[in-house]
Amino acid sequence: MKKLLLVALAFFGAWLYAKSVSDTEIGLRKVPLESENVKLQDFKFNDAPAGESQKIERAFENAPPLIPHDIEGMTPLTQQDNQCITCHDPAVAKDMGATPVPSSHMFDLRASKKMSTISDSRFNCTQCHVPQANAKPVVDNNFKPVFTNEKQKHQSNLLDVLNQGVK
Repeated sequence: MKKLLLVALAFFGAWLYAKSVSDTEIGLRKVPLESENVKLQDFKFNDAPAGESQKIERAFENAPPLIPHDIEGMTPLTQQDNQCITCHDPAVAKDMGATPVPSSHMFDLRASKKMSTISDSRFNCTQCHVPQANAKPVVDNNFKPVFTNEKQKHQSNLLDVLNQGVK
């Protein structure tokens, strides 16, 4: 009983001296969390049309590549209409001057077998791939990627290394 009383007193004492934190101090916006009067910073997406943009170096090895071109009018992606596949399907990508989807997108991981078409689980391209904007970072980033070889800056070897370190 004595221990319970001491623990209760300790918690009560800590509660009395605990410093409260304002909701303006805990977020990146530095405004009250309930505030609807938030002005977003100005930013612009790359408006270069597909085929005229520059590839963007990956953030880390096997990271999903960023979309370097304008995607206005290409979304939403549906089962009946996936504008990404019209250019990035391996059968037409070279003729279109586009980067073909990697072999990892044409592989059924559950059945562990290659497929002749893009896996349904990889059909929603914008789930992983996003367009890049010229937005100023809210927090500093000093991350420096390390690639096992220079090719990995612009291509994936995910299927080759997927089970690396797994026994």
